[in-house]
Amino acid sequence: MLNINAIFSNILKIDPIQRQSIISLFWQVSFTAIGFLSTMYFARAVGASILGSYFLFLAYYSIFGMFTDGGFGGAAVKRISEGEEPDAYFSAYFILRLVFTITGVLVLILFKDYFVDLINSGIFVWLLMLLLVTAIAGPISSGIAGTGKMGVRNTCEGINNISRVIIQIPAIYLGYETAGLAGGMLAGVIIAAIIEFRFFDLHLVSFKWEHIKSLSVFSFWLFLTSSGVLVFSQADTVLIGYFMDIENVGIYRVVLQFTGVATFSSSAIRMTLWPRVSQWSKTNEIPLIEESLSRAISYSLILAVPVLVGGILLGDRLLYSFYGEDFAQGYQVLIILLGVQVINVFQYFFTMYLDALDHPQESFKVTAVGVGANIALNIILIPLMGINGAAIATLATMSLNALLAWSALSRHMTVRLERQSLSNIMISSAIMGVIVGGYRLFVPLSNVWVTILVVAIGGVVYGFLILKSDKKVYTEMKDIVEKVGIGFVWPGWL
Repeated sequence: MLNINAIFSNILKIDPIQRQSIISLFWQVSFTAIGFLSTMYFARAVGASILGSYFLFLAYYSIFGMFTDGGFGGAAVKRISEGEEPDAYFSAYFILRLVFTITGVLVLILFKDYFVDLINSGIFVWLLMLLLVTAIAGPISSGIAGTGKMGVRNTCEGINNISRVIIQIPAIYLGYETAGLAGGMLAGVIIAAIIEFRFFDLHLVSFKWEHIKSLSVFSFWLFLTSSGVLVFSQADTVLIGYFMDIENVGIYRVVLQFTGVATFSSSAIRMTLWPRVSQWSKTNEIPLIEESLSRAISYSLILAVPVLVGGILLGDRLLYSFYGEDFAQGYQVLIILLGVQVINVFQYFFTMYLDALDHPQESFKVTAVGVGANIALNIILIPLMGINGAAIATLATMSLNALLAWSALSRHMTVRLERQSLSNIMISSAIMGVIVGGYRLFVPLSNVWVTILVVAIGGVVYGFLILKSDKKVYTEMKDIVEKVGIGFVWPGWL
């Protein structure tokens, strides 16, 4: 019988970064599992066109959400995490976000005739409501992150995502289609914000112009950098919708979501590290920052590399089995985007560390170059190669960004990669690939269960090889399991 109280007590004794990363990883795995199952249902229930409309809605929300935040959210996390007048910085950000959001909503209403697709699909109003709700939910989440409660933030983000899916499924079943998907997203944001507020301990206080000025200096560069990141994440979607039909948007974004399994560990780690690196930067603890970067990259690639290998070998059957025949044509896009996820590990951590080290202007310069190249390549390649062209454009510009960010970050700290760990990852992935490839060569993947079986075999083989070859991973995993105390006895043969 599990002692739940004892387990939670043991979890709290784990190193904060490990603990918060575990919590984040748990929610990443939980949501991705639910997200995959729900997307499979959506793909078969409403098809690529409806999903394409929903993904365009998300793209528009991301764009307008960026402008209503103005980069002040990241700046608030940075200033609050430094521990000096956190209430004043939160209050300044809250008022700024509210003013920007109200202004943005009024502009959207004024120019609503230009958003024919959103109006015709019935989700224009949902977009306005979502922007207004995030004007409250956003500052609460930033305040939680700034005070270092990343376990709470990650948990609430997981609740947000899961709640959204739980509401979207019956909405689709009842025939609400795109509006049901958008409404589910709104509900998830509200539910998570209510829960987060229970752990919120900042207060609205009077603030001075100096607080706004301090946020503005940092947010200006962060806003420009975020704009560039947004281009990488949404420009391809918008341009596919412009040059091609809405169905291709659905196929591309479903494949992109599918590749998200490669980012489990990196997403969990990077959300946890941001406030920590910010604090270490303030106290000039550079060795801790350098060590955290090398470990973060290694742990992120532990998952990203084998997923790339598995996607190459099994991707076509997985897309066909999970989403249907229409989505199987995205196999080539899948391979390219899995490569993007590997490169993104380096790109994201390098730019994140530049921001956390208080060098957002350099992060922006790096991103600005990639933005121009990304837009240009998308405009050239999408008409020539379709959604494959969009994926290639993203891969090329992500690689460029990673190289430039590495060069910029190297001027402020020593960027070290754990060569032995990376070698272990590559060798273990290669061996797993040989075994999975041999299985497919001799065993026809005639149905989804046979396909899932070979995925499980590959995962077990890879996990065993990593634990046997990498002593750091082995030691840390064993330490975490023993500290949690869930009754699992660590195998002596490992």
